Amino acid sequence: MASETQGVANLELESAIGFNGRVFSGLWLHPDKENLVYPLGNTVIIKRVKDGKLEFLQGHTDNVTCVAVSRKGSFIASGQVNFMNHKAPLIIWDYANRAIYALWEHHKTKVEALAFSPNEKYLVSLGGLDDGSIVIWNIETKRAICGCQASAQHVGQCFTVRYSNTNDNIFVSAGNETLRVWELDVASKKIIPTECRTDKLKRVMKCIEISEDDQYIFCGTTTGDIMKINMNMRRLSGCGPVKTKYNLGVSVIKILKSGDLIVGSGSGTVALCSGSNFRTLKKVQVEKRVTSITMTGDDQKCVIGTEASHIYGFHCEEFKTELLTSCPTRAVKDVAIPFGTSEIFATCSEGDIRLWKINKSKELLRITVPNMTCNSLEFMMDGHSIISAWNDGKIRGFGPESGCLLFIIHNAHSNGVTAVAGTKDSKRIVSGGGEGQVCVWELTQPKPRLLQFMKEHRSSVNCIKIKSDDKECVSVSSDRTCIIWDLERFVSRQLVTANSMFQTVCYHPEEFQMITSGTDGKVTFWDLHLGTAIREMVVTQGGAINAMDITQDGKHFVTGGNDKVVKVWDYIAGEMTHVGITHGGTITSVKICSNNRTLISTSEDGAILRWKFPFPLSS
Repeated sequence: MASETQGVANLELESAIGFNGRVFSGLWLHPDKENLVYPLGNTVIIKRVKDGKLEFLQGHTDNVTCVAVSRKGSFIASGQVNFMNHKAPLIIWDYANRAIYALWEHHKTKVEALAFSPNEKYLVSLGGLDDGSIVIWNIETKRAICGCQASAQHVGQCFTVRYSNTNDNIFVSAGNETLRVWELDVASKKIIPTECRTDKLKRVMKCIEISEDDQYIFCGTTTGDIMKINMNMRRLSGCGPVKTKYNLGVSVIKILKSGDLIVGSGSGTVALCSGSNFRTLKKVQVEKRVTSITMTGDDQKCVIGTEASHIYGFHCEEFKTELLTSCPTRAVKDVAIPFGTSEIFATCSEGDIRLWKINKSKELLRITVPNMTCNSLEFMMDGHSIISAWNDGKIRGFGPESGCLLFIIHNAHSNGVTAVAGTKDSKRIVSGGGEGQVCVWELTQPKPRLLQFMKEHRSSVNCIKIKSDDKECVSVSSDRTCIIWDLERFVSRQLVTANSMFQTVCYHPEEFQMITSGTDGKVTFWDLHLGTAIREMVVTQGGAINAMDITQDGKHFVTGGNDKVVKVWDYIAGEMTHVGITHGGTITSVKICSNNRTLISTSEDGAILRWKFPFPLSS
């Protein structure tokens, strides 16, 4: 991918909707109390609390797996995942300059966890399952001091590390039946572990918290209890709660100045727990596993991140939560922008459709259909409805302002509705299904009626586009066929085939050509009159092209796919002009607004990115 995009200008990322709540301790409130720091795809985001302004730390090549912020706030560290047996980059960022301070590649496949020493002298990094090593890095010299295997041979994987609060030479690691206190000997360049005695208790520990005076270590376990270790004696001091444990394990712990604990569990429980006897004093429920708790410093408020990609403000005294940010947690399947406006856009995913304000990336409306997945959506040209395709075989129409259900077409397709498009006169809908059928529906009252179905595809219909005169449409399928349909006589006009499972298609605005793309990573240009391929070009060596859109003037088009890169192309020259390298997941959809000022892209990791399109229409 690097060789393909070398020397190509970068797209300007204007906004990002998303938060990877699956990264444990990935959400931090910076010590300046003004910014939140968290991962999204291969980017670390700095979000100003006051007005939501975003800044992006970009340098990783794959999903960020861990984040740490130094105590004084001078540095941010982040690690990533990489291909099997490849080195996974670890980056230290200069917070003041928002720039890379140091970049190291040591751990194989994945960086599991990171922790800064209290005086910002050292950084400890932990490798993942394929690596299993702990390395100490000197921040001033930007060099590794020493390293060692994190766990003894007779125990399991190490999952987390935490530095002492008072000593730059002491840190703690924990994991599957392993809990070690490490001491750094700088002179001899060694780290010496001491196993903590836990008597007969065998636990898998996923999180560590150390008391401010370094007297005790608190470890959250997958069995739902908390182990308290005397750090000086290196032995178990207590464990609880004894009776009512936390469902689905303890995933994060924070110590209050009072000595009590804020505990987050796998079931979404946030509890106030006694630091002496582990008795639950208060509790509140949030959605899905709690993965991050970051304190504001005054014991009154904290910020909570969950696996549902939700960020909550939490009042410790009142013990109440306030939802601050809600992001898609599953793959975003499709994006739609109403024609003639650049103010709103809509996305769809598992269970819901969401409407967003473009310039603020603010959620305006959420339409929920529980336990169902929306595969495709489109604004009707008159702006009165949003049509959507669902995996339960139904087509649903919703009001874009109210979110009210306007109509349902039951049993539209037997194997789920996979594609949908509306005619320019807003009177008909064309849909495609998993069984390969293309159907034309008339929007009549009191309910839509089927005009005709057309069956020539033998596999799932992946995309449908309708010509501007509403007399013709084109559909592409996984059966390697692309068919142009007559919407007046309901017959196929042309059928073209390729050695690729077609994923998407676009008409050129002048409608004398169309472009298709699919699993072979190529874009093919077709003459609509003759039905022949004019030109074929390789867009990526990194797998399928899943999404494509073309500008209103027909001068440029955009692609996105398995290589996780948004690419802008000159239509005539066939040359790549700009790239966007921020997505951490496979790109599922791209859309250009009608004035060419904004480009929206979405991906399987739930990210929604807004780019400044580099070729706006002249006014």
